[in-house]
Amino acid sequence: MATVEVQVIHSWSAPRSLSTSLMYSFAQRDDMDVVDEPLYANFLTVTGLERPYRDELLSKMDSDGNKIVKEVIFGPGEKKYRYCKHMAKQRLPNLSNDLMRKGKHFILIRNPLNILQSFNKVVSPSFLELGLGDLVSIYSELCELGKAPPIIDADDLQKDPETVLRGLCQDLDIPFQTSMLKWEAGPKPIDGIWAPWWYGSVHKSTGFKKPHLYSVTFPTELYDLLEQSLPFYNMLRQHCRRLISSLHPSLPLPHLPVPANEKLLVWVGDQLLPRENAKVSVLDSVVQGGDAAWEGLRVYKGKVFKLDEHLDRLFDSAKALAFSNVPNREEIKEAVFKTLISNGMFDNAHIRLTLTRGNKVTSGMSPAFNLYGCTLIVLAEWKPPVYDNSGGIKLVTATTRRNSPNSIDSKIHHNNLINNILAKIEGNLANADDAIMLDKDGFVSETNATNIFMVKKGHVSTPHADYCLPGITRATVMDLVIQENLILHERRISLSEFHAADEVWTTGTMGELTPVVMIDGRVIGNGEVGPITRRIQNAYKTLTAELGVPIPTHADVEG
Repeated sequence: MATVEVQVIHSWSAPRSLSTSLMYSFAQRDDMDVVDEPLYANFLTVTGLERPYRDELLSKMDSDGNKIVKEVIFGPGEKKYRYCKHMAKQRLPNLSNDLMRKGKHFILIRNPLNILQSFNKVVSPSFLELGLGDLVSIYSELCELGKAPPIIDADDLQKDPETVLRGLCQDLDIPFQTSMLKWEAGPKPIDGIWAPWWYGSVHKSTGFKKPHLYSVTFPTELYDLLEQSLPFYNMLRQHCRRLISSLHPSLPLPHLPVPANEKLLVWVGDQLLPRENAKVSVLDSVVQGGDAAWEGLRVYKGKVFKLDEHLDRLFDSAKALAFSNVPNREEIKEAVFKTLISNGMFDNAHIRLTLTRGNKVTSGMSPAFNLYGCTLIVLAEWKPPVYDNSGGIKLVTATTRRNSPNSIDSKIHHNNLINNILAKIEGNLANADDAIMLDKDGFVSETNATNIFMVKKGHVSTPHADYCLPGITRATVMDLVIQENLILHERRISLSEFHAADEVWTTGTMGELTPVVMIDGRVIGNGEVGPITRRIQNAYKTLTAELGVPIPTHADVEG
């Protein structure tokens, strides 16, 4: 048969990742030659690592890596494609750049939790032997070359081999062949010299096996290595081809309201982390029992509006909740400023500031288990006001009543928001923007997310802060009402008074000052934004432009 220039397909993986099964799969194609770890001898020669089969391997395989790259990997062949199975750790600096620049590449990953348990049958496990760091380097190098490789996960391959293989073939721009799903049991002529030490299980197979539902107990002596390895696996997993099949339907990736928020740096504990890595422990109190306090802040033209007022309330909440080892004001400000500066957020941004009671030594409700100190989270996002502040919003009244101070005092700005969430669900089901919540006596308290005001015959009224949160924006607007020489009443207000109001608006940091044009199907006033609402909106806008704590610049710090 005449030789032709072949198209090379490089498979990169860690050991024990179903790489041999996948090699057998590609070997079933009628257009494919397969080569099993052609760089193995070069790897052993350069590193000096021991293997039970080292002498035999070096006597039978060429250890000149660049010669292998030129003549074995990229040499002419009899079939259209050549599949080269590589271990990531075998990509060494002495090899020609052609190895990465030429051919098509893909990466096979597997959770190290499933690798480590069988790895030490031949070689003592180590981070170097696993090669997950090398896999990340290979991915990065290929991306820099403009050849971002497809990534598949061995667990997905076991669950639904046909779907994963079809997707991989599509990514490699080769036709899928059904022959790839089955092979005969036993050793193969394509096996490397090391097969008797490594391939015992795969030689018994005739296809991809379903994963075991329950794995064996994980060896505690490998725990530290697992901790080292998992971040590299998870990093690659983020770029993995998503498994979509009838057996395992996958939710479509949602669209973010503000696409720029896809790449955020979030403060968690004492450091900034990328959005996908910004997580708290499952033993954190906010997970165990919603045991945390929070604040919402806004950034306007290089300044954080009402920062100290929000921090005052945060510290009040922490004290009421009996938090211990709370970070001080300057530490929290520093975290806020570092987060904003790192994200380049100096205007039109919203901050969700959370302080949890911190991690527990064991799961349970008791704060006596919290021995690590508080966890601080600073989540800053590009976020314009979340309501229609020009045309107004519609509200409905929820059947869910606002918490009474007899149970949970709303003056503690806590993370137990299920009361508000239940009301919000009612609002969503009614296709309303938000839901009004009444107190235990049937008077209006607030909405599920904001404080509320009404205007009748030129007088402005807002409910007492007995059941509702005494909001920072609420207090600011109350001051503005008085400064505008309007009459303000803080009193009990019935729902029917809101239905018959001339104007209604809500207040909150996330939404600012939002007109309400309908409540429970009743048109408020003439259904348009009223003059007093506009007047207070303008006054609030002026205030946000003037006040606030400046975000330090690099020059300020250097000076």
